[in-house]
Amino acid sequence: MIGDENLRRLTAGRWLVPLLGHLADEQGSRFAVMLARLGLSRSVLAASLAALQEAGWLIRNPGHGHPLRPEYVLTRAGEPVAAFCQGVMAQRERLGLAPDQLPRWSLPLIARLDADRARFSTLRGALRPITPRALSLTLKQMLQVELVDRALEDEFPPVAIYGLTRRGRELAAAMR
Repeated sequence: MIGDENLRRLTAGRWLVPLLGHLADEQGSRFAVMLARLGLSRSVLAASLAALQEAGWLIRNPGHGHPLRPEYVLTRAGEPVAAFCQGVMAQRERLGLAPDQLPRWSLPLIARLDADRARFSTLRGALRPITPRALSLTLKQMLQVELVDRALEDEFPPVAIYGLTRRGRELAAAMR
């Protein structure tokens, strides 16, 4: 498991986890290869690469110039983060989840729910600065792909409690 700060940094961009997973698989990559493999626009890929460079996880290869040498390589600090992303992407594929089925806040939410079931307000506090709308939409999407389940406590008024399903626990295990 990587730290909360690194996890939030990773989820700040939709394509950072798939991009780092690809870079870990290929031991570096070229811009054109990443465009083709991930199906991104040039501007989105450039912004994602800039975010990874700013985080200190990726650098431009100083030995680049030969057609077979990667243009971008992982730094020492980026290698464990990329290994984490590689594991998450492999588990996502095993579960049959498309990249768009894991919204921005899904991984921090799964990490939080891995510890225990929680109420909406508890999740909102643990995932600051998430907005109520973003949390609600993330929970709704994760309920649809059966990563999270919702149960009602027998109180008045009823209280919704969220937890991980078997599929969600499998993804959480890949994050550890």
